[in-house]
Amino acid sequence: MTEVVVITGGTAGVGRATARRFARDGSAIAVLARGQDGLAATAREIEELGGRALAIEVDVARADEVAAAADRVERELGPIDIWINNAMTTVFGRVDATTAEEYERVTDVCYHGYVWGTRAALAKMRPRGRGTIVQVGSALAYRGIPLQAAYCGAKHAIRGFTDALRCELLHDGVDIHLSMVQLPAVNTPQFTWCENRMGCMPQPVPPIYQPEIAADAIHFAAYHRRREIFLGAVTVKAILGGALVPGVADHVLATEGFEGQCAPDGTGARAATTNLFAPVPGDHGAHGAFDARARRRDPIATLTTWLGAAGVRTLAGGALAAASLGGAWLLRRALAAR
Repeated sequence: MTEVVVITGGTAGVGRATARRFARDGSAIAVLARGQDGLAATAREIEELGGRALAIEVDVARADEVAAAADRVERELGPIDIWINNAMTTVFGRVDATTAEEYERVTDVCYHGYVWGTRAALAKMRPRGRGTIVQVGSALAYRGIPLQAAYCGAKHAIRGFTDALRCELLHDGVDIHLSMVQLPAVNTPQFTWCENRMGCMPQPVPPIYQPEIAADAIHFAAYHRRREIFLGAVTVKAILGGALVPGVADHVLATEGFEGQCAPDGTGARAATTNLFAPVPGDHGAHGAFDARARRRDPIATLTTWLGAAGVRTLAGGALAAASLGGAWLLRRALAAR
């Protein structure tokens, strides 16, 4: 049976790579995004890879547009099996350099867009009592970093919203699965078209992963019912380190979090055209400008995907317990030798 998959923000970056991944399964894929150029190119690519495509021009910040898109998907492709919330935009800059309008827009796309997408999916899935919703998150859903306050706030909000909804579905006995995939730094086009007030060209904080690694994890989450996935060692380090020693993380980011987001070979305060309030024309594909530095394969990312967040936490807890026991044993040996 052909799966019907909806991907918001599916024309570029991680969303585009995810559309390609599901297309190779022969899935029927609805791509929701704003730019006509990207929609047309993505639909064409999905068909070439063996999938069935439906491209819908949608601003995910508009609840009515998202709900109408869900109606159209079910009319033209069939019942929605998997809904992937992925659309994003951002502003790079200090808290006081970001305007109220910009905070509202980032929140409307990156948080409310996920809420509207989730509600639209639930409206279709609840009567059937089945379905999967994948929220594409970030390590920044757990650990805020400087110069990305609006985006970090939205990602934190998505996690809280998803946890609350999961409890409601469990209470009601509804077998709709929610999964959240927390991504590391990914080589996507966002760094060339985002609103930027840093005084330098932004980059993903290394190590950088190619979007196909993220797409594989999202595809895995859609079919293996993981509650949450921490993708890659750097995400595990950021999340667990922030939980265990948040004060240390604050000081490290205060020292390294500014220059670490500036591309070493680029200068300039902002892109000529940004996508915050309107789409940037053209087909931007999945990859950004950091192919030479991005990881195409990562065994740790594969491991953390298969383990899921619960497995990673268990493994990390075991390692800490072993380290504590080892330390205690060494201390006792040292005292006995005195």
